[in-house]
Amino acid sequence: MEQRPSITVGNKDAVLVGSDNRVLQAAVDYVAALGGGTVEIGPGEFLMHDSLHLRSNVTVRGTEGETILRKAKGVRSPLALDGDFGEQQLTVKNAEGFEVGHGVAIRDDRSGGFHTTVARITGRTGNTFSIDKPLMADCMVRGNARAATVFPVVSGYDVQGVRIENLTIEGNKDQNIALNGCRGAGIFLYRGFGTTISNCTVRNYNGDGISFQQSNDVTVQHCVSEGNTQLGFHPGSGSQRPQVTANVARNNGTDGLFLCWRVRHGVFANNELEGNGRYGISIGHKDTDNLLEANHVRLNGEDGIHFRNETFGMAAHRNRLKDNVIEDNGTKGSGAGIRVRGETDGLIFENNQIRDTRSAESQTQTTGILIDKQAGRVTLKKNQITAKTAIDDKRDE
Repeated sequence: MEQRPSITVGNKDAVLVGSDNRVLQAAVDYVAALGGGTVEIGPGEFLMHDSLHLRSNVTVRGTEGETILRKAKGVRSPLALDGDFGEQQLTVKNAEGFEVGHGVAIRDDRSGGFHTTVARITGRTGNTFSIDKPLMADCMVRGNARAATVFPVVSGYDVQGVRIENLTIEGNKDQNIALNGCRGAGIFLYRGFGTTISNCTVRNYNGDGISFQQSNDVTVQHCVSEGNTQLGFHPGSGSQRPQVTANVARNNGTDGLFLCWRVRHGVFANNELEGNGRYGISIGHKDTDNLLEANHVRLNGEDGIHFRNETFGMAAHRNRLKDNVIEDNGTKGSGAGIRVRGETDGLIFENNQIRDTRSAESQTQTTGILIDKQAGRVTLKKNQITAKTAIDDKRDE
């Protein structure tokens, strides 16, 4: 059997010794330069002033429950000069806390998620900093252009064959501003093909827990995403064939699991989506041909599973919900176990248990299945529904 490169890294008793992102990056880059292998990270805490940038064919393996990557305190400043599309520098009004080697996000009020730039500072002259990536859009001072030292704690761009195992990500949300999940998360992939994320915990990140965009054949298994301010798990932007299984999304600010745009032919099974601020599961824009099976969806703020309001060409067609337990949702006032909005067509709901287990006066999941007027075919098979209204089919009105 071929022996592949391997190196240990840690706070002590390792080949590479240190306590911040630099020693972790040195280990990953060393193994990557040899064609791939394994980085073994020992117990302890590592302070992250920039992402741990993943490399193709490298496995990053922590010590279960003991390897903690903590996001450093973030700083922010308005830009002093416009940042132009394609420019690889920025000038800030207040440079305190911006340092060479730190990660940085640049945006203005029009940037949204996709046009926020996340980069690394490579040089400095006064209040002007060079960065390793061009700006994704114009960032105008008149549009509240700003920069902040926020970034994914673990980040993989244009990689393949990566494994991430046994890491705990501490997002330090109280000392960092939010970063949109289309360009950041506790663990974030952009075109990270064939990546496996296993047995990792992401907590307290000011944004999403785990997000992967334009990344095919990603596996997320046995992970916990909790206490993050936005989404728990966020597959999106055309990610095909994801396998998201046996995970927990708990007490996140919005949705436990959010299928973003064009997520297709995925399997989402045996997950627990509990106590999230909006929906347990949200599915919508061109998210077709997925299987959602044996998930436990409970105590979320609004609907348990929510099909978003899309026109026919954009809707989440031909998805199958099978063997799920959907209970006690609508904790912010009221909600449905499953709500189908828009012109969504070809859904199959089979053998799901949809119920509110609380006393009659405490029940907030008042409708089992709510189907809006515009919806197309919804096939119901052997579902067990206990609710004040079992099925509210607006198409019959």
